[in-house]
Amino acid sequence: MKIRTINGVDVRGKYVLLRDDFNVQIVDGEITDAFRIEQSMPTIKMLCNAGARVVIVAHRGRPKGVRNMEYTLAPIAKYLGIRLIPDCLDKEFLGDMRDGDLVMLENVRFYPGEEKNDPAFSAQLARGFDLFVNDAFAVSHRAHASTVGVAEILPSYAGILLASEIEHLNAVMENPARPLVSIVAGSKVSTKIGVLKALAKLSDTLIIGGALGTTFNFAMGGRVGNSLYEADQKETALEILEYARENNCRVLLPLDKGVAKVFERDAVRENKDFTQIQDDDVIIDAGIKTTERDVAEIKKAKTVIWNGTVGMAEWMPTWSYGSFALANAIAEQTRAGKLESIVGGGDTVAALEACGVKDDITYVSTGGGAFLEFIEGRTLPGIAILEDM
Repeated sequence: MKIRTINGVDVRGKYVLLRDDFNVQIVDGEITDAFRIEQSMPTIKMLCNAGARVVIVAHRGRPKGVRNMEYTLAPIAKYLGIRLIPDCLDKEFLGDMRDGDLVMLENVRFYPGEEKNDPAFSAQLARGFDLFVNDAFAVSHRAHASTVGVAEILPSYAGILLASEIEHLNAVMENPARPLVSIVAGSKVSTKIGVLKALAKLSDTLIIGGALGTTFNFAMGGRVGNSLYEADQKETALEILEYARENNCRVLLPLDKGVAKVFERDAVRENKDFTQIQDDDVIIDAGIKTTERDVAEIKKAKTVIWNGTVGMAEWMPTWSYGSFALANAIAEQTRAGKLESIVGGGDTVAALEACGVKDDITYVSTGGGAFLEFIEGRTLPGIAILEDM
């Protein structure tokens, strides 16, 4: 895959519409995790230093096409120290901009035309700009006006972050160092069928954890108690196991789980094998034996792909045991130069951050759904439109 990048393009004096992903968590008006913002800074600085007149278009949350100020980008504009333009379709401010200036438009999802990729809205959004730069990998699997519509109108390029995401993910998908161990967890098998099959074809070992692992254990006849799992995905789980066997991929399912009698942060933890789980037990984390086995697999690997925490990692320290052990093992091996590590997904990245090891990972993707769809081999509309023919 070869895409057009902004590198080498003369942007001095040009009005550049820059799509960033600033869908970050904000609590009481304060940003709690600026990872996606900081990852976007190289492109922002490069464009401003090159004399472009840069206007950021971004979204936050799902306001469903209405102006819901719960999802305002004002805290992000404050964090960056730049002006926020209240109306995405306002063009009057453009005349006041000078080379190197930077401003940001209010949440583009306040407009129904954004998610509908409405041509009229795309034309209004693009009006007044000379170039479009997409640096928002995390929303590039969406065919929205700010990812695809404007790119059909303006000369369009990938920013530094987007190009880096594609480069790193392509490398691990096309020529990974082996053994390759993939770890997939999360809540639903039904949303990860494609990526599980893709990784079963790519990987030497596939570790399935979290509620996904509970569903697979249920499919194999294991006891799951009063836990989150998908009973209607039993046949799908068995099909994925068979697909992995056909592709010579070893699948490792949970051996035991951390359980409690109630699904609460402060619940008393017990570790139980699946054969010991009672009807009123609630699975909340990976078990000790499972975690020790998975850490041993990480230490034998040359490449690890990880998406999805294996328990309620945010419920520290009782229920973060499994996820934090994986994060620390992956980081340790990567620091030692023994492992190429690729991690994606908001909860998983948050676990890395909580452990203080995010900077030790070879590559941390800003994408969640886009990360999974790229691995699955799907066409991402926001990237496809930037491909050189």
